[in-house]
Amino acid sequence: MKVRTIYLPESLKTINLPEGENYISYCHSQPANVTEISPIPLVGRASFTLPRANILLIKSQRQLTLFDGNSPIRQYPVAIGKPSTPTPAGNFAIATKIMNPGGVLGTRWMGLNFDAYGVHGTNSPWLIGQMVSNGCIRMHNAHAEELFTLINIGTPIYIRD
Repeated sequence: MKVRTIYLPESLKTINLPEGENYISYCHSQPANVTEISPIPLVGRASFTLPRANILLIKSQRQLTLFDGNSPIRQYPVAIGKPSTPTPAGNFAIATKIMNPGGVLGTRWMGLNFDAYGVHGTNSPWLIGQMVSNGCIRMHNAHAEELFTLINIGTPIYIRD
């Protein structure tokens, strides 16, 4: 039987692996210590959400504005629905928040309480400012991530033409 010698960091010993085995399969066969980790209670964490957050989207300007009460906090450029699949106008609320949904949704998804529409990041940032989506509101990923941390589920979103 042939063996290969693998030299591990100084804190570990040298091992001889049987032919056909590699370092990863050897590591998988070794026992592991299991440690249980408890999350920090929510009480001890800082909350960065705005207590009176609400969102106004003006479709003609392709601009989303985040308010804390009546005070504008942030403005973001957005892409909206194309003429054949327009972004709906009306009064809605954020119903779901999902981190890293992937694909065309970018790094954050904030679903509206209406059909399958939502505010989300994008994997095509060059399309921001245009009418290209199937009705959703697309943002740069960094902007979607910032908005995601500043709002809660239930945050009102007003979409106007």
